[in-house]
Amino acid sequence: MLRAEQVQAQQRRPTPVTFGILITCVAIMAVSIVSPAFEQLAFLFGAQFNRGVAAGQWWRVITAGFLHADLAHILFNMWALYVLGPHLERQAGSAAFASLYGASLIAGGAAFYLLNPEGVAVGASGAIFGLFGAWLAVAYRNRNSAWGRSGLNQLLLLLGINLALPLFIPRIAWEAHLGGLLAGLLIATAWTMPALRGRQRRSARIAVGVAVGVVALAAVILA
Repeated sequence: MLRAEQVQAQQRRPTPVTFGILITCVAIMAVSIVSPAFEQLAFLFGAQFNRGVAAGQWWRVITAGFLHADLAHILFNMWALYVLGPHLERQAGSAAFASLYGASLIAGGAAFYLLNPEGVAVGASGAIFGLFGAWLAVAYRNRNSAWGRSGLNQLLLLLGINLALPLFIPRIAWEAHLGGLLAGLLIATAWTMPALRGRQRRSARIAVGVAVGVVALAAVILA
């Protein structure tokens, strides 16, 4: 077990990836509000227009994750990132967390592209659902403890609500949510394997996230 001072030190550990993503998304949104011309250019060249992706503009599945449609959209995503991200980053390490977030973002974009070829989307929701998936894997692994059971029940309820929202709000890209969720679940499940535990295995965790991201991006390019 960790000593109290070790736990406190871990809780104080900085999380540059989480807050770097948060600041970037908020900054882009702020500039978009101030400058409609910037907003138009950002959406023109960065949004996930799947016809553009089909024409070879594969980077859109990544850049779209840093754009948001409105204040409500970015507030939900950044709040979820603020709640879910720091603890995961401290536990896994910043580089491994970045690979998890990036792979989930790409997997969400890939799923949206493959399942909705005519669609258009923006937002970090695919990556956010990847964090949900990672937390779900952690809670399931600890399901025999009181904390694990409580966390698992809360996550399943929250995920059920979010996955049901597209039935009532038609503009939600459920495909991206599903793709990100499955990627996060897969990566975090792999991280719990004995061979990938411990500080000395962080490079292997990074490799898992990168591999999932590469496979998802290859699916987009080859499709």
